[in-house]
Amino acid sequence: MLARMDHSVRFPCLFVVAALLAGCGTMRSSVVIEPAAGSYSSPAAVPASRVARTPIPGGSYVVAKGDTLYSIAFRNGVDFRDLAQWNAIAVPYTIWPGQRLTLSPPAAAKVAPHAPAPVGSSRAPSVVASAPVFEPVTASTPAPSATVAARPHAQAAPATSAPHASPAPADAVPVAGVSVTPPAKAPPIAKPVVAGAAREVSGVSWRWPVEGGSLVGRFNSSDAIPGIEIAGNSGDPVRAAADGVVVYSGNGLVGYGELVIIKHNDSFLSAYGHNRKRLVKEGQRVTAGQQIAEMGSTGTTRNELEFQIRKNGNPVDPLSYLPPR
Repeated sequence: MLARMDHSVRFPCLFVVAALLAGCGTMRSSVVIEPAAGSYSSPAAVPASRVARTPIPGGSYVVAKGDTLYSIAFRNGVDFRDLAQWNAIAVPYTIWPGQRLTLSPPAAAKVAPHAPAPVGSSRAPSVVASAPVFEPVTASTPAPSATVAARPHAQAAPATSAPHASPAPADAVPVAGVSVTPPAKAPPIAKPVVAGAAREVSGVSWRWPVEGGSLVGRFNSSDAIPGIEIAGNSGDPVRAAADGVVVYSGNGLVGYGELVIIKHNDSFLSAYGHNRKRLVKEGQRVTAGQQIAEMGSTGTTRNELEFQIRKNGNPVDPLSYLPPR
């Protein structure tokens, strides 16, 4: 009888143990496999849109011939990096006439749920196709029709094709309606002026953009054109306030006349307006003290230079950066 009791007790125990082991196996199979570092395979890992560096104007802008991404950002008081991110435009920020750019962040993209990788698989889950990854804009990768119009006369190419044989140099600044291929002969570079006091602020060595002249207008952030005005004579040399690359040279911004904009680094731009004549082109590298224009009265009633410095898209007082006089 004891033998039969022992058998009847052991059998249910074995059944319970087997059930527990099966349950543990099920629990192990439901463990979520963490994706490899750098993979955007889950909603939590998708990079969120950063907070805009400037007030968001909203609305949209249709690119006109001669525009650059920098001039559009400058005109609308936003940082060029924010404008590029809002429209999924990758470096070198190529745009073209008729393209509609949104002047606000897009609605948060919905990321499709991703199935977990099989248990025991060492391979990380693949990247979700809808993750907002910036890649060079090519003819074979058209931008969404909601924000970017089809580029005219684009040549289709396989997605896996090799880079173009003659890519634009790093300093090239695409201008709407103009080929990004640099001209065969670069424009002559004027000799930089060594003389002149300099002041280093925020990693940039600044100098006055004109020699002499009188300060006739001080900075006011609430002005429609927030900068300083330096009066002088027609034809006086206008010089780069610091080393950089010309990202706009034109007259498409109302109120500025003949305008030159120089990018010094990712944070700082400087602008030179009301010129009689511009002496530099987009993509041209300039040095501090190099003549970039001739003073004039375009867009104003007197001979003067409208000088601005913008930090992360926001106008700042140039007198806080220029050396004292």
